[in-house]
Amino acid sequence: MTAVHSPGKVLVTGANGYIGMWIVRILLEQGYIVRGAVRSQSKGKYLTRYFQQMGFGADKLEIVVVDDLTKQGAFDQAVQGVDAVQHVAAPVDIEVSNPQGITVLPYPQADATKSKLPDFMKPAVQGTVGILRSALEHGNNIRRIILTSSCAAVMSVPKVHTVFTEDDWNTESIEDVEVNGSHAKPESAYLASKTIAERAAWEFWEKHKREIKWDLVAIDPSVVFGPCIHEITHGPTNLNASLKWLYDTVVNTSSQPDWFLRYPFAWVDVRDVALGHVLSLQREAAGGERIIMSNASFVFHDLVGVAKKIKPFPLRNHPPPKAIEGLEALRLVEFKTEKQEKILGMNKEGMKTIEETVKDSLEEFANRGW
Repeated sequence: MTAVHSPGKVLVTGANGYIGMWIVRILLEQGYIVRGAVRSQSKGKYLTRYFQQMGFGADKLEIVVVDDLTKQGAFDQAVQGVDAVQHVAAPVDIEVSNPQGITVLPYPQADATKSKLPDFMKPAVQGTVGILRSALEHGNNIRRIILTSSCAAVMSVPKVHTVFTEDDWNTESIEDVEVNGSHAKPESAYLASKTIAERAAWEFWEKHKREIKWDLVAIDPSVVFGPCIHEITHGPTNLNASLKWLYDTVVNTSSQPDWFLRYPFAWVDVRDVALGHVLSLQREAAGGERIIMSNASFVFHDLVGVAKKIKPFPLRNHPPPKAIEGLEALRLVEFKTEKQEKILGMNKEGMKTIEETVKDSLEEFANRGW
């Protein structure tokens, strides 16, 4: 199994999404040929138009429609003739109103797709295992598959300062959904789906690795901020979850409850995450690895302090945020990023700073008239 360099052809699922579109952009800029998978022709039009304006025509970017990730054989045609896969497509909503009815099987579990999963989890789990099965049966040229997972699959919210590594798994959310059903925390089904989907992927790869020609990499980013280049209809209310958190924290600070502004986590810029995905194609040592991507610990109220220092404040229709007293909090979450640094060569000194990330995000909001 070997790394995949340009001008190789790469399938990117969720190509019109927040992270996916940045991955497509970097791949094209580095000379790769991209097959972008979207869920409808209309979603592909924006993608095509955007990259045509950058000078990339149909010989560099083709669009394929996969309307249902859970359908058996959904990716059978999409994987044919590509050298690598960046599997980014997944549910992005955090709150789930009906997680009951789940039977979570002990993991690792290859047949996770046969369990009685809530509807929200099916695209994450079945889509992930489905594309691996398609690659096994129809991806004769594929040498590497990159799975976009999440630090949601790594960590549970700690009560004391905790350093998480690639050896950690979020079992707390699975237990919450399994034990409490419809009374589980609203976010637990989403978080559990990330853990179950990634576990199922590694189980599938382990089971079949002697009969396949490709290896697997999982990228687990922390909270992702940074400018969006994908299509967003109906304004900031339809931002993806993490950017909506940034927008609401900075623009509508008073609407965010204190517990949210104190919520401990870690962040990383979307452009660094996308670059990490591309580097994971190019680095031989990435094969078979789970790689956390993160920059630094933070609490959401930190974003207010960063935004206050931006002069002039980019959002012309909104005043700069005001600091809220009494929100001192411990930064409890820390991720060990040795693999990010040693395998991908991405040291934090060379990654986007929080000042760059917030400023560029707000300027993009302003450019969109928000």
